[in-house]
Amino acid sequence: MSTALPAIDAPGGIYRERAIVPQRTALLSVDMQNAEYSSELLQRARTAGDPAEKMLPFLERLESVVLPAQQRLQAAARAAGIEVIYTVIESLTQDGRDRSLDHKISRLHHAKGSWEAQVIPAVAPQGDEILIPKTASGIFNATNIEYVLRNLGIDYLIVYGVMTDQCVESTVRDAADRGYLVTQIEDACAAETPEGHARSIEAMKGHYCRTRSADEMIAEIQSLTAK
Repeated sequence: MSTALPAIDAPGGIYRERAIVPQRTALLSVDMQNAEYSSELLQRARTAGDPAEKMLPFLERLESVVLPAQQRLQAAARAAGIEVIYTVIESLTQDGRDRSLDHKISRLHHAKGSWEAQVIPAVAPQGDEILIPKTASGIFNATNIEYVLRNLGIDYLIVYGVMTDQCVESTVRDAADRGYLVTQIEDACAAETPEGHARSIEAMKGHYCRTRSADEMIAEIQSLTAK
């Protein structure tokens, strides 16, 4: 059977839809940090009248769908020797003077070393997994991640996190523009509203990335690394 790659411009975008190459692949977790989710924040959101109440659907999706999906995916990646990389919103300073203009306007600031900037414990880095702080929506616009990925020999990215229609979408678009083949994990992402999540997933699908569930991605990884 021929193993030739499809033409880059083959109909239906099948070049983009082909399987990853595990040794040239990295998982990229986007903004899965304490500022976005904690069990205490979820309990507050379940209290009528609390300011966090409007975030309840988002937090419950994280609790019941997103975090378990990410845990399964990360475990499969580690077992296959696939890099797991993280980014969080974290200033390089205590007062945030280094932040992007957009983050200053938006009053978005998590100080260097703060609890809010730390990755949620359930899906936190293990060993010497790489963590890259950023102060913009897209990690490619604000950090040295491309230098790091090229040093690691990465051509394929599996992207997931929050918010689907903000930082995750920026990351997917920017990675595609820079020549990476991207897979977005739908059930490992969340947005402030279900509608925002669905619109973003649909906009990215087949244009900037291929879209898979966590279990579909895990099955692919395991099929490619089975001994």
